[in-house]
Amino acid sequence: MPDQPPHLPGAFQPPPPQTPFAGCPQPAPPARPLRVVVADDNPVVRAGLTALLSGREDIEVVAEAADGGQAYEAARQHRPDVVLLDVRMPGVDGISALPYLVGIAPVVMLTYSRESEIVQEALRRGAGGYLVHGEFTADQLVQAVRDIREGRPHFTPTAAGALLTQLRRTQQPPTVPLPEGLGQSGSATAYGVSPDGHSHSHTQQAAHAGGFEAEPASHPVVSPENLSHMQPRVGQSSSGWSSGHPAAVDRSRFQLSAREAEIMDLIASGMNNQQIAATCFISEKTVKNHINRIFAKLHSTSRAEAAAKWIGTAPDAQRGRG
Repeated sequence: MPDQPPHLPGAFQPPPPQTPFAGCPQPAPPARPLRVVVADDNPVVRAGLTALLSGREDIEVVAEAADGGQAYEAARQHRPDVVLLDVRMPGVDGISALPYLVGIAPVVMLTYSRESEIVQEALRRGAGGYLVHGEFTADQLVQAVRDIREGRPHFTPTAAGALLTQLRRTQQPPTVPLPEGLGQSGSATAYGVSPDGHSHSHTQQAAHAGGFEAEPASHPVVSPENLSHMQPRVGQSSSGWSSGHPAAVDRSRFQLSAREAEIMDLIASGMNNQQIAATCFISEKTVKNHINRIFAKLHSTSRAEAAAKWIGTAPDAQRGRG
């Protein structure tokens, strides 16, 4: 075998062989999946939500929790991108845990609770969205989770309506006359530019995001000790939220269980048995069994009669008003 010629400095070297993919853009590394903590005291609901979200390539459920305390511990350990939080849970409820959680990750309430006072309090404490079960599809829930991480709020119709009703109820009528020239073609104040030329884009952005600007929330000092000592503010049943305001109807007299109260709320909202079964992740037969027990406890023979007693419009409901 002949000797190889020695390599001389500066001598011509052939270029390395070209691959078929030379010059092609390299694929970007896969994005980190959106990490979610699911908090709900109902294990069937938690399992359903986890299965639904985990079926998406860009979403990963990193932990589940049965109350607000567990949700806080899971969020502190896993540092998720979004927390799905129920309102009514035993131990530490969602409203009580909310100020602690929003300091870690964006939170969207996912609940059966549709009272305007609860919606307003959840937003005041930092919730980035409020979704009521039965008012959204699976795809809408997934999109809401993605949007909440980006700071875009989401509200289902009942929550949005409750908030609008509350705002209108507390809105005071104007006490000063409208500015002269308002609405004329030469006035651009209402469209984002003041007479002195300053932009009002921040107002437009606030209106686009939800119609109001909130002052930065001052979060309490977070520690497992003070979280574990919080008293629950919301009961498991729909008997009303104990925020210092009496409930319109004393529903505790009906002695419904937590699940029966949830189903009665859905009946009052107009859902049929099939819709209730899909919302609660149970069979229609189970729904019928619950309804039979509800009718017995409410001394009712029809959905309309039960709903009237539940929401306080039946004549005998006046005795239960607080």
